[in-house]
Amino acid sequence: MSQSDELRSEILRLTREYYAAAFQKVSFTPGESLVPVSGRVFDADELIHLVDSSLDFWLTTGRYAINFEREFERLLGVRHAMLCNSGSSANLLAVSALTSPELGDRHLHPGDEVITVAAGFPTTVNAILQNQLVPVFVDIEMGTYNIDVHYLEEARSERTKAVMVAHTLGNPFDVDTVYAFVKKHNLWLLEDNCDALGSTYNGQLTGTFGDLATVSFYPAHHITMGEGGCVLTNRPLLKTLVESFRDWGRDCWCDTGKTNTCGKRFGWQQGSMPAGYDHKYLYSHIGYNLKLTDMQAAIGVAQLKKLLVFVERRKHNWRLLRDALEFLKTWLILPEATPNSDPSWFGFLVSVRPEAPFTRHEIVSFLEQRHIATRMLFGGNLTRQPAYQNVRYRVIGDLANTDLAMNSAFWVGVYPGLSDEMIGYVIEVFCEFGRHINANGKGRVC
Repeated sequence: MSQSDELRSEILRLTREYYAAAFQKVSFTPGESLVPVSGRVFDADELIHLVDSSLDFWLTTGRYAINFEREFERLLGVRHAMLCNSGSSANLLAVSALTSPELGDRHLHPGDEVITVAAGFPTTVNAILQNQLVPVFVDIEMGTYNIDVHYLEEARSERTKAVMVAHTLGNPFDVDTVYAFVKKHNLWLLEDNCDALGSTYNGQLTGTFGDLATVSFYPAHHITMGEGGCVLTNRPLLKTLVESFRDWGRDCWCDTGKTNTCGKRFGWQQGSMPAGYDHKYLYSHIGYNLKLTDMQAAIGVAQLKKLLVFVERRKHNWRLLRDALEFLKTWLILPEATPNSDPSWFGFLVSVRPEAPFTRHEIVSFLEQRHIATRMLFGGNLTRQPAYQNVRYRVIGDLANTDLAMNSAFWVGVYPGLSDEMIGYVIEVFCEFGRHINANGKGRVC
C-alpha cells in the first residue's frame, strides 16, 4: 500500500469511531421527545462512504454516481437511471426531455396539455408550467388520495399529450386504468415516484410503468443523499435526451472527465455551426446543469443497501397505526391501499370527516402540543395557492375532494427512524384525544 492508501484506511477507521462517538442513539421520552414525520436514518457506512468520496476530491459526478446508477437499475429492473440534484429537477428533466424535436411528431409543444392533479407537490406541476405546457387538473379519491381515473376521458382534449401523476404518499395510483388510457390515446406517461420507492402494483415496482419516472433522495424520502434525484426510463433515446437537458443541453454524451466517446469529436456539423466544431461544445437543447456531486452519490450507495429494510419498517409502522386507529373511523377517513398494490408508505394520511365533532385544527394542535409532528397533504389545492393565480391551466369538475383534503387531511410519520415505542405513543395520544372529545360531550369517538 502507498502512504496515501494507508492514510485513507486510517481516516476511514477513525470515521467509524467518530460515528460511534458523535451519533449515539438518543432515548425516547414520551411527551418530551419529538416524534418527527420523517428524517434521515444512517449508520457509520454512510459517513465512511462520504469521507471516502471527499478524499478523492472529485467534486462532480464520478465513480460513486456510476456505481449507484448501475445498482439502482438492477434493483428496479429498468434499463437507465440518470442521477440529478433533486427530485424536483428530475421532474423538470423528465418533462423537458419530451419537448425535444428529436421525438418527432410526439414531442411536446408550448400550449400542449398534461393531465395531473391539483392535490400534489408543487414541483410535479411546476415542471409542466416551466415548459410552457398547460396542466389539466382532475380530482382525487378520498382514502387513496390518488387521481380519480373516472375523469381521464373528460379531461382529454386534442392538445393532450401526456399524463403526469404521483403515487400519493407511497400509495400507487390505479396504474391499470391510467396505463390503458395513455396507450389508447398514444400519450406519454410520466410517473412521479418520489414518495413511493419500493411500492408495487400487481407485483411490479412503481417507477417502472411510465415512459419516464422520477425519484427523490431528499432526507424525508425512502433513501437519502441529502439532496438528489433520479430519472428512470427503458428507452435509450429518452435517456440521451434527459442527459442532454441535465448536462447544459449539450449534444455530446461523453461522461464527465471523458472525451471523444463518439470517435469523431471534431467531425460533426450541426445547425449553422462550422463543420468540425468541438462536439463537447455543441448544444442541441436549452438545458441546465443539474448534476449531483459524487459525495452525494456515495451516501446513496450506502443507503441503497438498506432500502428493503427501510421499506419493510415503513409498512410495519403504517400497519401498527392502521390497526390501532380503526376505532376512529367514524370520525376520520383512514387511509386505504389502492387495490392490487403493496405501498411503501411515505406517511399515515387521514382526513377529518365533515360530520366529526372536532376540526383538523383541534386534532393537529392536540398532537403537536404532545410533540407529535404533523404535515398537510402538500400544497392542498394548488389552484388556490398564490403562485398559481396568474398561470394558464384547465380544471375538470369542481375538485371537491381536493378541497376536502386541503381542509381536513393531515399525516403523521411512519419512517424507519420511528420505533415501536414511538408509534405506540402516537397511538396513545390519538386515544387520549378520543377520550378528550368524549369528556367534552362532543360525541362518542371511542
